[in-house]
Amino acid sequence: MKLWVKILIALFLGVIAGFILGDWSTVLKPVGDIFLRLINMIIVLLVLASMTVGITSIHDPQKLGRVGLKSLLVFLSTTAAAILIGISLGKLFGVGSGLDLSRAQIQITTPETPSITDMILEIIPYNPIKSLVDGNVLQIITFAIFLGISINFAGEKGKPLRNLLDSLADVMYRLTSIVMEFSPIGVFAIMAWVTGAFGIDTLIQLSKFLTTFYLACLIHAVIVFGGILYFLAKLNPLPFIRGMGDAIMVAFSTCSSSATLPVSMHCVQENLGVSKNITSFVLPLGSTVNMNGAALFQGMAVVFLANAYNVALGWQQLLTIVVTASLSAIGAAGIPGTGFIMLSAVAASVGLPIEGLAILAGIDRVREMVSTILNVLGDAVAAVYVAKQEGELDERQYYHEDLVEMEPIE
Repeated sequence: MKLWVKILIALFLGVIAGFILGDWSTVLKPVGDIFLRLINMIIVLLVLASMTVGITSIHDPQKLGRVGLKSLLVFLSTTAAAILIGISLGKLFGVGSGLDLSRAQIQITTPETPSITDMILEIIPYNPIKSLVDGNVLQIITFAIFLGISINFAGEKGKPLRNLLDSLADVMYRLTSIVMEFSPIGVFAIMAWVTGAFGIDTLIQLSKFLTTFYLACLIHAVIVFGGILYFLAKLNPLPFIRGMGDAIMVAFSTCSSSATLPVSMHCVQENLGVSKNITSFVLPLGSTVNMNGAALFQGMAVVFLANAYNVALGWQQLLTIVVTASLSAIGAAGIPGTGFIMLSAVAASVGLPIEGLAILAGIDRVREMVSTILNVLGDAVAAVYVAKQEGELDERQYYHEDLVEMEPIE
């Protein structure tokens, strides 16, 4: 039985167990936490090694700049599209209308909203060792980029360090495979705890927002991601979805782009035929700066708050939302809850009371399950597109052996 099938079965069994156990499902939470810790154990060294090796494997500085530029263009365009889709569907379906929170006294504790300058400065580590210890993935990626470029410029003297990091990357890939063998158990425990803790009442309470959000995610995946694969990369999107099956299940259960990164890298490289150097460069970068699901949520959530407080949003405010949400999505870490935390920056940018975020707090975990899938798929789409453009995509591997009847699109 394939791993993704085991994970899917574990997911459904976890939901059933959560409804049966109710509050008692908390006894399973430590099992899920152990699984998440095993994944988090991999992330720091995997990102440092794979990202640096990905940079050093592109010896041509022009190609390195070209790959980086193409990746960032895909990331920025899909993020902006996600925000616009979130705003559009939020307005179309009137999410938040009728709540009338203008007189409500809602208390919520939120972190201090970072300024744009702070977001930019946070990207650059002043101590890379501290960044590794703290698990600051964005700073680790920045350091890995400079380290990889420096190894290339060092020539022969840089080869020993490159070989060491290459060996470390291979070991971390193997460790990822070992940890993933325990994923069905971890997914079962996580889903049982989430279902038992939140129950069905929370879904009913804000079903309109959730339904609209899920629809927006589906539209974004089909139109934006499918469009990039079909029209730009000239590939059939169906093998892509199947190849990302394991990553989709892990993303749904962990709600963490960073935790899903090792699985995503395996899926993109082994199932979709993307070369190792493109995978090692694009995916770690995307897991931190390409948050399509979080961006879509922020756009729709601001419309929800505006409708709930009876605040009209003009085109200036909508433009501000697009810019601020893009920056906050880039500055957000790929861990559970970050999209909700960064929403305070977006809401404050257009003068909406951040106290209203308490209304959405109860369903954030349920929302984030689908949001994380969108984040992960966005990274993979970018990797496939860039690999196709660079001639580093094995299309025979992309079109799975039992899908050979599907011919590449001319």
